[in-house]
Amino acid sequence: MTGVSSATAAQVDFFRKLTEYDVLLPSGVPGIHGRGAVFESVLSAVDDLISRRGPAALPRLERMAFPPVMPRTELERIGYFDSFPHLAAVICSFRGEESVGEKSWADFQQQTDLAMVPAACYPAYPVIAARGPLGEGGVALDLGRSYVFRSEPSGDPARMQMFHQRELVRFGRPEEVSAWRQDWCDRAVEILTTLGLAPQAEVASDPFFGRSGRLLARSQRAQALKFEVLVQIAGDERTAVASFNCHRDYFAALYGIGSLDGEPVHTACVGFGLERISLALFKTHGYVLADWPEDVRGQLWPGAAGGTA
Repeated sequence: MTGVSSATAAQVDFFRKLTEYDVLLPSGVPGIHGRGAVFESVLSAVDDLISRRGPAALPRLERMAFPPVMPRTELERIGYFDSFPHLAAVICSFRGEESVGEKSWADFQQQTDLAMVPAACYPAYPVIAARGPLGEGGVALDLGRSYVFRSEPSGDPARMQMFHQRELVRFGRPEEVSAWRQDWCDRAVEILTTLGLAPQAEVASDPFFGRSGRLLARSQRAQALKFEVLVQIAGDERTAVASFNCHRDYFAALYGIGSLDGEPVHTACVGFGLERISLALFKTHGYVLADWPEDVRGQLWPGAAGGTA
């Protein structure tokens, strides 16, 4: 779990080309990359496209934004360290005196109260809980382009440790939340199809830790609590670029989120992996934007001269 996942020959070649064209800027640490101007242009255009094509149904999306760190106690409360200890990252800081003698600075590192955010929706639940019971129609949040971190270093450029999720969260009655999630899943397939990426939607499961985690994953699949949309990026294996998760009443019960009429509250979240979608576009259409199909450029940069950024 702690080592670097190997990359296929196709993934190594893809990463080489990405760096040759300054799409990605290597840092020397697997899964941590700088981004060139052309990559940032595409990622922003994908983000904007999702905003334009999202469902217009009530309730209106409420915008929130959070930093890429959160209280460590909240991850403990959620149970993240029990289910995904191999992905978690707690922030440590120096707690020594100015003169540490012959000891290494590392000997004086201690855990702080902060952890890296592993899923963009997590900071939102205590905020909504603090408001009290939900009103009619519930709540729908747009958390925007949120940085998240997962400790899974890999030579595959599509498996970054620090990346953006375009995250949306729904709170409401079970049937409202279920319909909202399905609507977003359908729209994701439509969006990616217009970009020429040939997406496929599948029932999926999270990478739970250990033997008990495998049982949880099977249960999650059996109940269809998680869908993913996958596209081809490098090689034959498809990679998930968006996920659609139903939590049922887990977070509502954990944080005491209730409705005004006393009905149970369910939650769901939708996450688009903006870096992965952008990488799929480069792999599919090439490394020079001017060479991309005109209809794809028109979708990403509507109104721009020639359909380019």
